Amino acid sequence: RTFLQLFAVGYFLVVLFAWDRWELVLVTLFLMLGAATWIAVGRLKHPLPGAHRIALVSLAAGSAITLAFVTEVVIGVDPWYDPRYLIPIGGMILGNAMTGASLAGERFQGELRARVDEVETLLALGFSGLEAVRDLYRSAIRAAMIPTINAMLAVGIVQLPGMMTGPILSGTSPLIAVKYQALVMLMITCAVALSSFLFLRLALRRYLTPAHQLRRQLIL
Repeated sequence: RTFLQLFAVGYFLVVLFAWDRWELVLVTLFLMLGAATWIAVGRLKHPLPGAHRIALVSLAAGSAITLAFVTEVVIGVDPWYDPRYLIPIGGMILGNAMTGASLAGERFQGELRARVDEVETLLALGFSGLEAVRDLYRSAIRAAMIPTINAMLAVGIVQLPGMMTGPILSGTSPLIAVKYQALVMLMITCAVALSSFLFLRLALRRYLTPAHQLRRQLIL
């Protein structure tokens, strides 16, 4: 399946680059977003009402903000819809944001299920919903950031990432390859942090009523 997907996307990108139409670029990005949403929600062990909408909004917002900043401010892509930039960069951002959001959601569900009595006790004592789940929230964000943080610690020491290896193999100066890799690490970190944060904040509204009561039926 992996090889079939890679070859299929290779042929598709050949056509996309040749046509160079902004409509096709946007449609491709939306299809990628839809697939990422479906995969992210699939990692949740317990059904959550509106989970697809929550994942869609959080991934779209976190990825779009990061992609727009990188392509328009840092790189200065011209024209703005150049598929040779938007598709590869958007794919890296969206893929990592998807992983972060799904890890955050999975960890938050697990922590909430394990500590449901503690959370309800805090709510009964007058704490707000966000205050009652603050430790769980932090644990989920930390879990979402672990792969990215580990990659940042290992880059250049344990491994040379693809964004460095490819240019180096093609004859590009290692110093230039380092600049590209630094940009990639920063944009991935921003996308994961934003998407995970938004996913948890939106999911929290599903688990808690406006009166700050826990909906146990969504957990147990």
